[in-house]
Amino acid sequence: MKEYYAPMHTTEHILNQTMVRMFQCNRSFSNHIERKKSKCDYRFGRDLTETEKEEIMVIVNETIIQNLEVREELMAVDAAKNQFNLERLPEDAGSEIRIVKVGNYDACPCIGDHVKNTSEIEGQFKIISSSFENDVLRLRFKLVKN
Repeated sequence: MKEYYAPMHTTEHILNQTMVRMFQCNRSFSNHIERKKSKCDYRFGRDLTETEKEEIMVIVNETIIQNLEVREELMAVDAAKNQFNLERLPEDAGSEIRIVKVGNYDACPCIGDHVKNTSEIEGQFKIISSSFENDVLRLRFKLVKN
């Protein structure tokens, strides 16, 4: 299992699903998850507007406060291929992979640490900056204590 700061990593899952739902884009192709601040990179056609960033923050925070259960399930790789992008899956992953589900909001293959419930995520999700270069949108974010 990959060691991440569980509250931030679970928040990253919610951010990714929010981006997918709002912009019909893929999940981040690269990320760096840390306790103090994190970043996600998306293949995207432009930077976000301030209004879009505000909307993302509202949706992510509204999702966090729903106290969603975070659970993991094992799924056969063959079945997962029909539901998830597995291009980052190592060749030696075996016949089953771990799927992490955040309530009914998000599900994806993952090897990292997560909270058991979104109620364990302390603070509010905040996008601290964004940039756009070479068709890559980078969102930098953190959890701000109230």
